[in-house]
Amino acid sequence: MNHVYQEGRDFAKAYIAPYTDLTDRESRFPQESFRELGEQGFLKLLIPEEYGGLGKGLEEHAQACLAFAETCSTTALCYMMHNVAVMCLVTHGSGDLKKKIFTDIIENGKFLALAYSEFGSGTHFYITEMTAEVDGEYTTFNGKKSMVTSASYASYYLVLAPSIEEGKINNWVFPLESKGLSFELSEWQGLGMRGNSSCPMHIDHVTLDSSHRIGAEGSGQEQVFNVVAPFFITGLGAIYSGTALHMYEIAAGHAANRKYPDGSTLSNIETIQVHIGNIYKQASAAKAITMEAARAGANGEADALAKILSARIFASEAAIECGRLAMRVGGGKAYNKALPLERLLRDAYAGQIMAPSADVLSVWLGKALTGQMIP
Repeated sequence: MNHVYQEGRDFAKAYIAPYTDLTDRESRFPQESFRELGEQGFLKLLIPEEYGGLGKGLEEHAQACLAFAETCSTTALCYMMHNVAVMCLVTHGSGDLKKKIFTDIIENGKFLALAYSEFGSGTHFYITEMTAEVDGEYTTFNGKKSMVTSASYASYYLVLAPSIEEGKINNWVFPLESKGLSFELSEWQGLGMRGNSSCPMHIDHVTLDSSHRIGAEGSGQEQVFNVVAPFFITGLGAIYSGTALHMYEIAAGHAANRKYPDGSTLSNIETIQVHIGNIYKQASAAKAITMEAARAGANGEADALAKILSARIFASEAAIECGRLAMRVGGGKAYNKALPLERLLRDAYAGQIMAPSADVLSVWLGKALTGQMIP
């Protein structure tokens, strides 16, 4: 694995770890970590070199998400969504739009978020009930998004809205300062990923000119399935792999350090050894399949989609299983929150329902393997 992963691990220890507990305990967005992500260059990972970025792709995206998740799942999740939004601009944005936003990211540490999910469509986030009224060069939007990660902290939000072309959608960039844009911050009460500020966004007569549209008229669905899906789904696979690896690190460390009066440790018990082995096996397998999926996707291989879907499904389920076993290893200390395993288990449960959910992805995987149309 190349230097991006190791640099990400080093960064996380220095600039993410100090805020991880606070992020969960106070449902607090990791602002300090994101400030440093900008300072240290991680926010420009996928921005092309000609715009001053690092010009990296799917593999490096997965490596960075994995590295950060091994310290804080919430920070990794918010970072992942920024990268996905950046990649939509890289592949479909106009030259002027890319120059404006990429400059803001690189010079001012600004970052992006996705505002796709709606109350009516849930995990099928590419179906929108928003309205978009076109008047010449301007479009006026009305609607409500349900769970916008990094809400009020990101400076730009990618929003899916109807196209003037029947049955199609557009992908737009909404600046934070847009008149008519507001957030219900008090509505975020997440079981896990508690610091990601994932709350509803109200869009009340927000008017934007066409320069804020990403790509050609009606190209939103193409972006969702050709850009958002691979980077988002692979990123989630990396995040839940990292969460599982974090569980292994905590559980194994506790087993080695928990001493009995006779000097033996918890790790001397065969049952604990079996649990530790199973946690390691699941976490390592999740990491391996996710990195292989990222490699296949980056190289455009024929089975890349199936690998990406499989990795995301397996990693999210593996993280929950690793959490279940790690809690047993941690025993009373884990249950009483003396260890962070309870937090990691809660973070892991988000993987089942985060759009597209594990159930939806399982259907997509079957379709991909049998030559059917997705969705």
